[in-house]
Amino acid sequence: MRRSRFVAYIGSLLLAVGLALTGAAAAHASPSAAAGGYVALGDSYSSGVGAGSYIDSSGSCKRSTKAYPYLWNAAHSPSSFAFTACSGARTDDVLANQLGPLNSSTALVSITVGGNDAGFADVMTTCVLQSDSACISRINTAKAYVDSTLPGKLSNLYSAIRAKAPNARVVVLGYPRFYQLGQLCLGLSETKRAAINGAADHLNAAIARVVANHGFVFGDVRPAFSGHEICSGNSWLHSVDWLNIGNSYHPTAAGQSGGYLPVLTNAA
Repeated sequence: MRRSRFVAYIGSLLLAVGLALTGAAAAHASPSAAAGGYVALGDSYSSGVGAGSYIDSSGSCKRSTKAYPYLWNAAHSPSSFAFTACSGARTDDVLANQLGPLNSSTALVSITVGGNDAGFADVMTTCVLQSDSACISRINTAKAYVDSTLPGKLSNLYSAIRAKAPNARVVVLGYPRFYQLGQLCLGLSETKRAAINGAADHLNAAIARVVANHGFVFGDVRPAFSGHEICSGNSWLHSVDWLNIGNSYHPTAAGQSGGYLPVLTNAA
């Protein structure tokens, strides 16, 4: 009898410990992003410029049904979805015009921003139309801005996002390298291509530092785009598109679904 009581006692004890551990794990588990609302902020890389299938009501913001935020929403069915990313947006534009849907019920926020602040369009125009030296000079000007001014603007924006969405997981996605180097490829010189890739790395590093300071998650898309840069033969990025110049140097639909979407999914 004493052995039976001992076995029963041990069984009860193990059951109690098991339930306690289960309860503790549940208490510390992060809720699924889909359990709350999802808000997609940012610039043209988030709105989906270059992917086509634009939502009529989005106008010049060019929000695409093939953009990674729209695809994530379709796959995970969060309790609410607000898609406010807009082509051409800078940090101040996001701050002024895109944060309205954020609230305490927001569980996930995604954003790409910073490229336009650094003069992305002017850098690429200079590099396409002018000499190697002019391209590198313009890139150095952009890098100086990224070092001196962009971190403060990002920090101000990230603080506003956290204040409006205190419970959200915030995923800040970066930018891909544009070119696969060492390939026979028409267009820009290898010097320009290498400098542009270096500028993308410089921008990503600056963004990632501010992201870490705010406790957000940085989603590095460069590994996902590896082998799919311009000159790769299977590019997920538009080169210069003379018929629709706005598409130039933006992800294709494949870049959104194969590059950005998996990074957000893994980070969310």
